[in-house]
Amino acid sequence: MRAEIINIGDELLIGQVVNTNASWMASELNKAGITVVRITTIADDRQAIFNSLDEASQRADIIFISGGLGPTKDDITKKTLAQYFDSGFVFHEPTYEQIKFIFATRQLPLTEINIEQAQVPEKCTPLLNKNGTAPGMWFEKEGKVFVSMPGVPFEMKTMVSEQVIPRLQEKYHLGFILHKTVMTTGVPESTLAIKIMKWEEQLPENIKLAYLPQPGIVRLRLSATGGDKKQLETAVNDEVDKLKGIIDEYIFGYDDVSIEEVIGQLLVAHHESLSTAESCTGGYIAHLITSVPGSSRYFIGSIISYANAVKTNQLGVSSTDIEMNGAVSRKVVMAMAKGVRKQLKTTYGLAVSGIAGPDGGTKEKPVGTVWIALAGEEHVEAQLFHFGEHRGRNIRRSALAGLNILRLHLIDK
Repeated sequence: MRAEIINIGDELLIGQVVNTNASWMASELNKAGITVVRITTIADDRQAIFNSLDEASQRADIIFISGGLGPTKDDITKKTLAQYFDSGFVFHEPTYEQIKFIFATRQLPLTEINIEQAQVPEKCTPLLNKNGTAPGMWFEKEGKVFVSMPGVPFEMKTMVSEQVIPRLQEKYHLGFILHKTVMTTGVPESTLAIKIMKWEEQLPENIKLAYLPQPGIVRLRLSATGGDKKQLETAVNDEVDKLKGIIDEYIFGYDDVSIEEVIGQLLVAHHESLSTAESCTGGYIAHLITSVPGSSRYFIGSIISYANAVKTNQLGVSSTDIEMNGAVSRKVVMAMAKGVRKQLKTTYGLAVSGIAGPDGGTKEKPVGTVWIALAGEEHVEAQLFHFGEHRGRNIRRSALAGLNILRLHLIDK
C-alpha cells in the first residue's frame, strides 16, 4: 500500500514549530508495511487542502492528514474536509462525552466552542481522541482512504497506534517492510561505494540500499519488502553477513547504536578505563562518552589542554617539543596521550590536537589538520588526519576518528 502524509499548519511553514509528526508517522507506517511516497506541508488554506487531496489521491492509496482540527477559527481542516467530501455534519455523542470528561477533570468550564468539536462530517467514521477534544475522521472515496488526525503529537500518536493502523490492517493485507542499518566509520562514502559495488549490484530485487552520510559516519540502510517477515529477516541478515565480509573493519554497529556506546561495551568487557586529553575538540570526545548511561564505570575524566601551558603543566608535554614541532604534531599528541593516562591512572589515554579553523592554518598545516594518539600500557600510536575547512565538522570528525582508533585497538586485542 502507498501512502501520502499531508501536514497542515502555517506554523510549520514559517518554522515556528518543527514538524516531528511526519517523521514519526512515516516510521510507524513502514513498520506496518505501508510505503510512504510523499510528505507535504501546506498552509491552513481551503484551496491548498483541496489541491493537496486531489493530487495525493492520484499517487497514494491512503492519505494521512494532520493538523487544523482545533476549536478556533484558524483551524479549518474539519470544515474543509466536509466540503471536499460533500458532507453535512452530525453530532457525535462519544466525542461529546470525552470533551465533558476532559473539562471536568481539569476543572474548567465547558464552552460552546468546545462542544462544537463534537460535530463531525456525516460521511466520516469518527475516531475518538483519547488524549484531547478533537476527534479524528476516516473517509473513503473511490477506493482511497483519507484519515484526518489532530496535529498535537501525543494525540496523533495514540490515534495512529491504537485505531488507524489496526483498522488498516483489518482492511488490507499490508505485507512487510523491513529496515536494517549498518553503521560505518573511518571511510568516505565514495570509497565505501567502490568497495561494495559488486555486492550492491547482486542484491535481490526486493532489497534496496541507501547511503546516508554524515560527518564521520556513513549509514548503509537495507530496505526489504515482501509478504513473509521471517524470510525477509533471513534474506537481509544474509546480505549483512556478506557485507561484513567485505568491510568488517569499518562496521561499528547496527541500526541506532552509536560508536560511543560500542566503546563503552568494549571497555566494560575488558574491565578497562579511559581518559582523554583534548585540544581542538574542547571536550567533545568526553561529552560523547559521558552521554552514555553508565559511562562512569570506565570513563575517569578529561583534561582540556587548549592552551600550550596546560599541555606542559598538566600533561607533562615538553615545551621544547611544542616549540620545535608545534602543538599539532605527532610528538606532542603522543606525549598528551601518555600524560593524561599517567595523570588520571587509566588503562588508555586518548589525545587529540589539531587546527579546527576557520583560522590558524598554514601551508604546512592547513585547517583540518589533526593528530590523534592512543596510549596504552605497552604502546602509543598516532595518526594524522586532514578533515577539511569547516570547524564544526572538524571537531565532530576528530572525535569520531579518535573513538574509532580506540575501537579498533580493543577489537584487535
